[in-house]
Amino acid sequence: MIDFRVYDESDAPEAARPMLEAAKKRMGFVTTLNAVMAESPELLAGYNALAEQFGRSSLSLAAKQVVLITASVENGCEYCVAAHSTLALRAHIPAEVVQALREGKQLPDAELEAVRRLTQAMVAQRGSVDDAEIEAFLAAGHTRRHVLDIVLGVGMKTLSNYTNHITHIPLDPAWQDQQWTHEQAM
Repeated sequence: MIDFRVYDESDAPEAARPMLEAAKKRMGFVTTLNAVMAESPELLAGYNALAEQFGRSSLSLAAKQVVLITASVENGCEYCVAAHSTLALRAHIPAEVVQALREGKQLPDAELEAVRRLTQAMVAQRGSVDDAEIEAFLAAGHTRRHVLDIVLGVGMKTLSNYTNHITHIPLDPAWQDQQWTHEQAM
């Protein structure tokens, strides 16, 4: 296994340092995801930009968490499922919703279930979702903009999920309580 360095705001490449300092202010610590991404300041900047834009998207807070967890489950990203499960619970997303997402199970709320299904289809089918899936999503009360906002969230998660797969990022202590393995979704 190739060993990737985990940087901090004092030893990262110069261009990445301000981003790690900002992350530490925002989160209270530098996530190992950000610390490893710092090797490529452009990757870190791109991920941060996508995260910021996804945060501003038209999806509800709950729908955003559904996208982030579902994409991470579908991609089998243990780090991201643990991190986003923790963040979803902190955002007061019901524990039973978070657990269902972690297990890849249907959600009781029809609007959130439509988000889960479309996100799962986008990731599994690499974006080649058929019209019937989009129509079902729209029929559940969503808009065309929501479809495109899900594309944004999936793109963001693709960067972090792939980075985690390649670099084997260690799980932060903050996410330990929500540790997850891909087998849990099967």
